Amino acid sequence: MRVLKFGGTSVGSAQRMKEVAEIIDNGHQKIVVLSAMSGTTNSLVEIANYLYKKNHDGANEIINNLEQKYEQEVEQLYKSEEFINKGKELIKSHFNFIRSFTIDMFTVFEEKAILAQGELISTALFHYFLQENGKDSALLPALDYMRIDKNNEPDINYIKENIQNLITEEGGHTIYITQGYICRNAFGEIDNLQRGGSDYSASLIGAAIQADEIQIWTDIDGMHNNDPRYVENTQSIKELSFDEAAELAYFGAKILHPTSVLPAKLANIPVRLLNTMAPKAEGTLISSKQNKERMAAVAAKDGITAIKIKSGRMLLAYGFLRKVFEIFESYKTPIDMITTSEVGVSVTIDDDKHLNEIVNDLKKYGTVEVDHDQVIVCVVGDLIAENRGYANTIFDAIKNISIRMISYGGSNFNLSLLINAQDKKQALNLLSDKLFN
Repeated sequence: MRVLKFGGTSVGSAQRMKEVAEIIDNGHQKIVVLSAMSGTTNSLVEIANYLYKKNHDGANEIINNLEQKYEQEVEQLYKSEEFINKGKELIKSHFNFIRSFTIDMFTVFEEKAILAQGELISTALFHYFLQENGKDSALLPALDYMRIDKNNEPDINYIKENIQNLITEEGGHTIYITQGYICRNAFGEIDNLQRGGSDYSASLIGAAIQADEIQIWTDIDGMHNNDPRYVENTQSIKELSFDEAAELAYFGAKILHPTSVLPAKLANIPVRLLNTMAPKAEGTLISSKQNKERMAAVAAKDGITAIKIKSGRMLLAYGFLRKVFEIFESYKTPIDMITTSEVGVSVTIDDDKHLNEIVNDLKKYGTVEVDHDQVIVCVVGDLIAENRGYANTIFDAIKNISIRMISYGGSNFNLSLLINAQDKKQALNLLSDKLFN
């Protein structure tokens, strides 16, 4: 059995849903994981924001507009009056549920219930479409098997046991449809996976059922060797290792979320990235296979802040780094890069929500400098120490770019450089010319 995940763009309209139905209609048994239709989750977040402010008129306006959009898609999706009516009744039921929060108290629990509606609607509409066209399908409600524990981590054993029970109860269908992103928490309340959303759901499901393959269908033909928004003539990468894919995803490749590949890696299940708009394109295969002696790709992560702590007391003083890291931990702020010297340490963060508090606490241990508008450029490939010359090639490519920090050796697959945001496009193009062209 395979797991196929389709993102919001892939199911963003009635026509897109019909194209997805063609892709999955090949006779192979599969679980199809769907996101909400594109734009829906943003609208639901906006509705929640109005409800927090008790602006019920503002919330109702967005609710009405979104409902009207769905009704139009229903009329395009189905051919028969029976299924058009079923689709409209479904839409009415979900939007009446959303409207119910305009008269009751609104908290984060209600917000998560609202955010779940996008996936619940898209899967039900798609299931109806398959039924109307005589396809053998069944719904697997994610809220019946997908759960996170008290630490907001997936409850792996619960997921595995319950999804297998549901599949057994449903019988031997060819197509099972389920929701990405949404789940229940340890207390049984509606919640979501946040990190990686539907990609994470697909990977968890694939690991739980020991799938033959996990396919992530998006609007681009696999992971590219550079960012096509800034670099012309980028190429899709045929093969990546799990570690390379995770590095690229973490450092800016938007096609995949870094956490979403972990369950597949642990279960050793290959992940294939494919393009809904070009279903015959080869895409990218992510597996445990490591390609030797090659540079795979370049990615860039925006919105980086660099923080340097200089302290004469650091010289030969054990415990200094622990104190620094504890400050970031206390504000739940992850560190991306780190470099050290005898008298200082530099780190980067991409979440500056608590920057002022962090800087004030760091001043207890030394002088602090902050640089904003930085970018991490990450070169990923086979970078083990025995491979000579790669570092020289990389640095030669960007010899005229100012480098703020360098991180190398933390992984065999990644060399990271911190540069000014204004130099990003030039750096990406120079690296492409030198490494791939």
